[in-house]
Amino acid sequence: MNAKGDILIVDDQPNALKVLSAILSEEGYAVMQSSDVDNATELIHTMPVDAVITDIMMPGKDGMQFFDYINSNHPGIPVIFLTAYGTVESAVSAMTRGAFHYFMKPPNYQNLKSIVAKAVERRAVSRNAESRNPAGRADRLSHIIGRTPEMQRLFETIDAVKCSSTNIHICGETGTGKELVAREVHDNGQAAGKPFVAVNCAAIPRELIEVELFGCEKGAFTGAVARRTGKFEEAGDGVIFLDEIGELDHSMQAKLLRVLQEREIERLGCNRKIKVAFRLISATNCDLAEEVKKGRFREDLYYRINVIEIKVPPLRDRRDDIPLLAEAFLREFCAREHKKLAFTGDVIEALREYPWPGNIRQLRNVIERAVVLNNSGSITLKDLPGDFHLSRQIPETVVSSGKTLREVEMQAIRQALLTSNGNKSKAAKLLKISRKALYKRLDDEMHLNKADHPDVIEAAIDTVSKRNMCF
Repeated sequence: MNAKGDILIVDDQPNALKVLSAILSEEGYAVMQSSDVDNATELIHTMPVDAVITDIMMPGKDGMQFFDYINSNHPGIPVIFLTAYGTVESAVSAMTRGAFHYFMKPPNYQNLKSIVAKAVERRAVSRNAESRNPAGRADRLSHIIGRTPEMQRLFETIDAVKCSSTNIHICGETGTGKELVAREVHDNGQAAGKPFVAVNCAAIPRELIEVELFGCEKGAFTGAVARRTGKFEEAGDGVIFLDEIGELDHSMQAKLLRVLQEREIERLGCNRKIKVAFRLISATNCDLAEEVKKGRFREDLYYRINVIEIKVPPLRDRRDDIPLLAEAFLREFCAREHKKLAFTGDVIEALREYPWPGNIRQLRNVIERAVVLNNSGSITLKDLPGDFHLSRQIPETVVSSGKTLREVEMQAIRQALLTSNGNKSKAAKLLKISRKALYKRLDDEMHLNKADHPDVIEAAIDTVSKRNMCF
């Protein structure tokens, strides 16, 4: 095996094979070539492979079929698509299904070499994980990105419970990916291939939630013009995922408890009992045990749904995963927007430092915004939101003090205003944010609690009120 890595290139065009092989060989890789998928399949069985670069449109089996084969049989091997016939749809499809990267021919070979190096590095991490766990647990959890100890413990828990029929409760802050965890349990367990029915209990009005879950017969109530199958029945012997289960009122909690005990339901307007065999996975961003103490959640239902609890860590507790997640989102949105962008080094460091109160969902939105608004080729610090820059001015001693994010930000603003003798423009420059972002923070603080920071608020109140800005 070559010291730098083994690359398999699959392309039906001899010139493409020759050029790419020469470039990667010069970089120190051992390169294998194949002009068709069948031959490539044999090679991947008999030779060590650290990364695959494949065309899409080829005679016989195409690159997507080869990609599906690798995902099913060798999920630890990164796949890079290189094609002359790419479309936005095929790029998005490839990236959302787990491709490592997607290039149009002819590629920027410097970028290609960089991506290949990252792919080989990921394969090395994958091999290490396999040596610690021959079953390949982490590789099979293909939709969750994470290498930190916190995520490895999460992977171990998913692996342990996936083939059970026991009820699972997932807890974690908003935006941490609780539904993604639920889908991994489903997709990798005995219910794989069976229905996965997700219900956001907080998004459905209370007067409609019973119909949504149980279904109804035609004429059961005013407006019921046809029979409707409920989510419990729709789930069959698959999984029903009740997100924000803590939002159910006591009446629905009692009905859910009965369903879990009796394993049968009745549609509204019908007396016939219908057997159900679904597995329940629930989730919430609140402390259900505390809700039980306060009388807002039934204790008997809590113990029924919380047989196994999975805790999803917030993003701030797994900072080493932030570069991986950011790169994955960058690939996804670059493919969608048909752009070629890369992060500058200071951006990655800044992303690691940010507290991410909105967790992975917020990170994804930040990267999407940066990609959509950027046409320069590189994503730099100026492409990040104003509030993001404000948080970077927070001293570590303040972060460790246990203060809330709002308190920490207001202290940073106070320090900047004192340093600039109350000059808002200079304070904004010190904080590396726009004046508009500073005025918005001050305006928001006035509305939240004017008494909390009188020295800051009084110094800025006349400026904010006179501007009459629309934030």
